[in-house]
Amino acid sequence: MTAPAIQTPTARAAAQTAPTGAAPAPAAAPGTAALDEAVRRDPVGQRVLTGDRPTGPLHLGHYFGTLQNRVRLQGLGAEMFVVIADYQVITDRDIAHRLAEHTENLVLDYLATGIDPERATIFPHSAVPALNQLLLPFLSLVSVAELGRNPTVKDEIAHSSQATVNGLMFTYPVHQAADILFCKAHLVPVGQDQLPHLEVARTVARRFNERYPLPGGTGVFPQPEALLSAAPLLLGTDGAKMSKSRGNSIPLSADEDTTARLIRGAKTDAERRIGYDPADRPEVSSLVLLAALCQGRAPERIAEEIGDGGAAALKRTVTESVNEHLRPIRARRAELAADRGYIRQVLRDGAERANAVADATLTEVRAVMGSL
Repeated sequence: MTAPAIQTPTARAAAQTAPTGAAPAPAAAPGTAALDEAVRRDPVGQRVLTGDRPTGPLHLGHYFGTLQNRVRLQGLGAEMFVVIADYQVITDRDIAHRLAEHTENLVLDYLATGIDPERATIFPHSAVPALNQLLLPFLSLVSVAELGRNPTVKDEIAHSSQATVNGLMFTYPVHQAADILFCKAHLVPVGQDQLPHLEVARTVARRFNERYPLPGGTGVFPQPEALLSAAPLLLGTDGAKMSKSRGNSIPLSADEDTTARLIRGAKTDAERRIGYDPADRPEVSSLVLLAALCQGRAPERIAEEIGDGGAAALKRTVTESVNEHLRPIRARRAELAADRGYIRQVLRDGAERANAVADATLTEVRAVMGSL
């Protein structure tokens, strides 16, 4: 299956839809139905903020955990802001290697999976100075003890590539709060591991509104809600959480042979019969789930069909499912990659829109705080 030819920016934008014949996106996780309904009732009134750090290629965990949710929300009509958090790269590493290349590759992944730059504001954090000015008053609203208890920060510290932990690591959750609140986002599609960071953003919004109320008792910032997909967490090839930094991921941009090699090396267990039991057989179950997500079917049915085929049959099924599902996405990505000038224009346009929003929010914050 191939993607349609994409010749101009207008045609490119029009082509950013789900691949023809692809498995449907996972439904929202239980508990988010009311949020989905709010978007359907008033899409213009719902603003979504999401994003990634440009530290390497996006992988299947990103795709099923958040990317499909972003495209789904875009399709419902919500206003989408996608931040490429380039400043946050140096939270857990000394140097931001190949930053421009990784940034452009993120945009390629976004567009290839269906994010439309005419309906979504895609921008690098560093291109919006007001974000960092919002960080200072936000930091005054959170205690050192609260930052130190954040479980996601603890996990990032444990896997940091730095010899020592820098101060930016502890302010990382508040940095993300600024990313979320500068555009007054209502909804944030996240993976399960990012929920503690979102709670920091909610805390900052609530405390700012309490300390600096608007006339009538209203607040400047809404408290953003989390949107989890049906597959918020996929395991990597080593059985741990799939992560760019841990070298255990299956990139969306990998070719079919590389994908097959990575899946062949994935951790399973000694039991021959394949079953779907996430609690007791997490590695096998994660592979079964991956095939099920790609095929748009129930994981129990996939496991039943493989039966006594063992790990080899399971990995063949997963490889075929992943490569078939990603084939149109990879074809579209290759076409877009041929025109890097267009990718850079997407970033410039997004930065211009994001700056207008951030400057307006900063002006409002200064006014309510009594600043100049």
